[in-house]
Amino acid sequence: MPMTSQLPPEFADLEPFAGWALPTERERYAHRLSSTMQELQAFYEAALPRLDDAAVYLDQFPLDALPDDAARLLQLCYSLISVTFPVDAWRQPRVPDSGAATLEVVIEPAV
Repeated sequence: MPMTSQLPPEFADLEPFAGWALPTERERYAHRLSSTMQELQAFYEAALPRLDDAAVYLDQFPLDALPDDAARLLQLCYSLISVTFPVDAWRQPRVPDSGAATLEVVIEPAV
């Protein structure tokens, strides 16, 4: 059975990372914490160079009327943002020296 694309065709190279397209910050944070640094690094290296292209692509749609594949691309970008500090600065998925700290988002961004 052929795999169905979850992202716009222009971003087929990011399809292996479509699992990062999660609808809530809580889910994205949990996914980050459960990922290895190798997984974070691979996602970061694949998605960061495409971030500007994604922004240009997404700008063609009203935010409240994104097609499903574009909404998943936006969620993927949100996840990329959540892994930049762990990759660039901390070299670990968790915030250093934060003990049992958690992230609670009161309002989610619109998708």
